[in-house]
Amino acid sequence: MMNRSTPSMEPRGEKARMMVAELAEHGLYDPRFEHDACGIGFVAHVDGRRNHRVLQMALEALCNHAHRGAVADDRKSGDGAGVLCQLPYGFFNRELQRMGIEPPHAADLAVGQLFLNLHNGADRAKAREIVREVLTEFGLEVLTFRSVPVIEAALGRRAEQSRPWMEQVLIRRTEAACEAGDAFERVLYLARKKIARRARNDDVHRLYIASMSSRTIVYKGLVLAEELEHFYPDLSDPDFETAIAVFHQRYSTNTFPRWELAQPFRLLCHNGEINTVQGNVNWMHARQDDLASPLWGDAIHELKPIIGAQGSDSSKMDNELELLTRSGRVVRHA
Repeated sequence: MMNRSTPSMEPRGEKARMMVAELAEHGLYDPRFEHDACGIGFVAHVDGRRNHRVLQMALEALCNHAHRGAVADDRKSGDGAGVLCQLPYGFFNRELQRMGIEPPHAADLAVGQLFLNLHNGADRAKAREIVREVLTEFGLEVLTFRSVPVIEAALGRRAEQSRPWMEQVLIRRTEAACEAGDAFERVLYLARKKIARRARNDDVHRLYIASMSSRTIVYKGLVLAEELEHFYPDLSDPDFETAIAVFHQRYSTNTFPRWELAQPFRLLCHNGEINTVQGNVNWMHARQDDLASPLWGDAIHELKPIIGAQGSDSSKMDNELELLTRSGRVVRHA
């Protein structure tokens, strides 16, 4: 065994090259790419056909990424896990019919996934009032609010202590509000920004919109990867059909774990760390007063602030990406 003070007879660079060569014999592994980061991935049906199996495969893959996230001292609270899917129209049509509400055409339905105050009913009621008021101001019809079923036994003690009340707002597009498709998504984006600002001004203690879209929906939380499906029974429902499913296991690096910071976000999930985040935020703040687009007109001021102050680096990137895509750029350009 070599003494610590004994110099190696082999040049350090040569030894490193020999080690890499030896490891390379075991497949495609290369230690240069060995980093700690979140686990992400997606499942998609190549023909775009919706079925429940796509979601099942994504949840199975998510469980196989559990090692990419941290676990709290209660051994059941994680850094966050989640999945983004297409809006399951058949599932929500069934739920609306159960409530005695005539379902709208698929292109006219949108769903907002809300995190509200679990412990304060008055705060929840105020949040719902703001959501309804703002959506009505934009000419959209609020069909109903739906309490999202959850199983608390799937949570650890720390996650349970901080968990929000899960609720959905089901929305119908009207002809007076906008056309279907991209225009509908822009109105929902604008409404969501106005809801968040009004909630801050009216001292609503907890109102976070994980997603509000006619195309996609996000289910996420401070759960372990293998518990996501157990916590949200919706995800086990055979009528929950999608042709795409993006999954994320968070490994928290620059912000403490919070329900709101679990991923995926509204447009992306991300598995790195953006070291230039503060500079990026400063540039956006400096430029946001000069924003202009014929798609928004004077309403562009309703989009500010572009970047959420309490977000992680990934959520701030999602804020910027959403602004660019909703303003007409394709996602690759954005």
